[in-house]
Amino acid sequence: MTPILLASTCLLAITVSYAGLCAVSPFGNCRKCNGWGFQTKTDRKGRIKRGKDCRRCKATGKRIRAGRWLYNRWSRIYRAGTR
Repeated sequence: MTPILLASTCLLAITVSYAGLCAVSPFGNCRKCNGWGFQTKTDRKGRIKRGKDCRRCKATGKRIRAGRWLYNRWSRIYRAGTR
């Protein structure tokens, strides 16, 4: 196999697997709060306690994946254009 064919096959496999992941699980954990929904703080004794709600995910702990966001945007534009 040539290197170009091998690279394109790997890229296609990664793309198809990411599309499958977005279809099965459209939401992932928030990167800012690691899926907790709030920031963690420590008190003076070093114990972990709950901090403020995460503003990025609005305290849900989830975010929409980039591929699913693009698919939603594409389908909304397509639906609006075919009416």
